[in-house]
Amino acid sequence: MAEPELQPYLEAWQLSKPQLLTQTLTSRIYTVDANGETAILKLLAAAETEEQRGAVALRHFAGHGAVRLLRHSADAQLLEYAAGAELVTLVERGEDEPATRIIAQVLEQLHSVPQLPSPEGLVTLEHWFGALFDKAAADRRAGDASLYTRGAALAERLLAEPREVCVLHGDIHHRNIRQSARGWLSFDPKGLLGERTYDCANTLCNPVKPELVHNETRLLAQATILADALVLDLWRVLAFTCAYACLNASWWSRPAGSAATGAAYAAEIVQWHLKVAELAEHALGQV
Repeated sequence: MAEPELQPYLEAWQLSKPQLLTQTLTSRIYTVDANGETAILKLLAAAETEEQRGAVALRHFAGHGAVRLLRHSADAQLLEYAAGAELVTLVERGEDEPATRIIAQVLEQLHSVPQLPSPEGLVTLEHWFGALFDKAAADRRAGDASLYTRGAALAERLLAEPREVCVLHGDIHHRNIRQSARGWLSFDPKGLLGERTYDCANTLCNPVKPELVHNETRLLAQATILADALVLDLWRVLAFTCAYACLNASWWSRPAGSAATGAAYAAEIVQWHLKVAELAEHALGQV
């Protein structure tokens, strides 16, 4: 017998054989049978908006570099199932550079989708960086010329003159890309709108292996691969990486970050991203 919240979707979308995969802060995720094919069914948490923006982005991408959105409502999403390995498995067997080249290929597909008109319901990068701007303003009032203030200044400079604005995935990293019968596909987009260079930033903060991510030589090499493959300005790739790392640290330094995951875990994430921001800031002086 299916769980009560599942039943309406099983009936309306003609699904069967639900199996719970995992539960996150935003959704319960199941595999289901959809006309003989395995698919993913996400049941969204109450008042969840980030996943809804993700659906807007997936509908826009239409399967180009991303899993297909098969059906959706305000409370649920039916998605193509990418059954293969996560991209991080390549890094784990020593193929860090090939993994970055695959990320570049995925981003090229995502960003190649015609952009006009831009879909409604996305969040602009100006709004997305709000937490960093708030943190930097507080530091300036306290007389603290912190890394946050420098990261915010970079963000303001980048956002003042954006290049090649498009629908962004917003959360590209090695665990948000899986192999499938159609090749490597991304999933779980944030649904953002802004300069396409931004989509390189989170990649360079990942995977969670300090010997890689906290190595400036590796950071510069991987940033160069992305810049060359995607025909982007290397300085802007590094600048967005620094700004994004400061943004992520500012999210997790807020009380809400500690409340959701615990103070110790939140503090680790803050330090992880501030270290990346420092390395990216230093690398900017070399390009």
